[in-house]
Amino acid sequence: MHQLNEEIRDSEVRLIGATGEQLGIMSSSQALDIAEEQGLDLVKISPQANPPVCKLMDYGKFRFEQSKREKEARKNQHVVEIKEVRMSPGIDVGDFNTKLKNAQKFLTEGNRVKVSVRFRGREMAHTEIGRDLLLRFAEQAGEVANLEKEPKMEGRSMSIFLSPKTGK
Repeated sequence: MHQLNEEIRDSEVRLIGATGEQLGIMSSSQALDIAEEQGLDLVKISPQANPPVCKLMDYGKFRFEQSKREKEARKNQHVVEIKEVRMSPGIDVGDFNTKLKNAQKFLTEGNRVKVSVRFRGREMAHTEIGRDLLLRFAEQAGEVANLEKEPKMEGRSMSIFLSPKTGK
């Protein structure tokens, strides 16, 4: 938080006017007098500088503007979620294409996608089928996605992560 008016105890401060012009180095009491004269607050904006930098401003208005900017920034940010697409090694072309379309939709929305192949029973003996399936999936989603890491086995499933291509 910023130090205001009487809280500023430094012997000397560098003062900046309300419109951004340098008013020079002076004692903090002088700076406070100037602030009161203009009906503004004295706000320490750079405490680690030598001497500390203080600015004349309407602190209430400054706080309001700042909170408005933060709200705007929060509104515009997008939380990246990880969406999952699951398949089995014996997936057919139609289903594969549907899963691919879904994954591409998630990616264009800016989310990461985890694509996993679940092996059941004897399918475990042929994990290379799943690996080929995942690589084919990554290749076909290639225009909207980047493959983050090679297919990896975790227990009975193998998965890859796709992240959206940042073409902005």
